[in-house]
Amino acid sequence: MAFREKFLTVPPPIDVAGRRVKRYHVTADPAGIAPDVEKAAYALLPDLLPEADGTPGAAFVVLHRGGDDGAYLNAYTWAWDNALYFAGAAAGQPFLGCPDRDPTRFVRLEGRLIGCVWELPPIRHERDAWVRHVLTPDRPDLAGYIDDSLPAGSTGDHA
Repeated sequence: MAFREKFLTVPPPIDVAGRRVKRYHVTADPAGIAPDVEKAAYALLPDLLPEADGTPGAAFVVLHRGGDDGAYLNAYTWAWDNALYFAGAAAGQPFLGCPDRDPTRFVRLEGRLIGCVWELPPIRHERDAWVRHVLTPDRPDLAGYIDDSLPAGSTGDHA
């Protein structure tokens, strides 16, 4: 299999369960993720976020439409001030426990996977943005963190 980078788009942040959630979409299709897949993924998102623990209310997600029937939603929530909580869901990928190949039927993942090579570039950026805006200043700047997203482009532009 020949490796190819994928397209990374950055939709505006959304509010979910008391948190500001930054969003990244990854797909091989330059048209982006189909609206029905996006809607199904974000319907499950509240169930993937942990209870608040006093850390500024922020999270980021990577929604990835695979090259086959698979779709993946990775939710990363800041916790304990400086750690990431992970929860994921998948659709259309029987290998991961999905009931069928429907890319809109998301199920919560119980495995230990945290992301594939196309989903990892946002994690590096988000780590640095969290340190820059929340941990380093005398007073956390949550708005600055939310505004600091990885730019759209190729997933390889950010390695």
